[in-house]
Amino acid sequence: MATRTMTKTATKTPAKTLDLHHTTTPLGPFAVLVDGETVHAAGFTASGEELARYAGVDPDRVRESAGGHSALDAVRDYFAGDLDALDRVETVERREAGPFTAAARAALRKIPAGTTKTYTELAATAGNPRAVRAAGSACATNPVALIVPCHRVVRADGSLGGYLYGLDVKRALLDHERSR
Repeated sequence: MATRTMTKTATKTPAKTLDLHHTTTPLGPFAVLVDGETVHAAGFTASGEELARYAGVDPDRVRESAGGHSALDAVRDYFAGDLDALDRVETVERREAGPFTAAARAALRKIPAGTTKTYTELAATAGNPRAVRAAGSACATNPVALIVPCHRVVRADGSLGGYLYGLDVKRALLDHERSR
């Protein structure tokens, strides 16, 4: 069954307060910074300040939320074995990211769980086969880790490359997906 991923481009940095929701995963804490149902940042952290920095918003505009969130339900479903659950989460791409970065991150969401692409393949899929370093940068600066699956991109020689939350987390995510 084909799934639909939802990403839109932000026209400006959100002026209102964003809500921070967090949960625990088999790989540690995981948090999302959201405006309604739209995820602005996500990652293996409990720090609202860290996610605010990735989303490009003032940390003073982050409000801790005690309630649950559908994006975290999708993260829990993903770890429970529904690898397509993250495809249903709506994310936003910052306008400052630029057209190639936005295209690369949209291409990331199309990499099927359990598979990988190289940075070279990602660059080609995003529309510029020679922009391998820019593809790497799009992954390295991805504010919506796991949901925009930059962990599925590896070096041309098959080695893992880098990952903001550590190679152990990247390896564990890939192993989790391959085991399903």
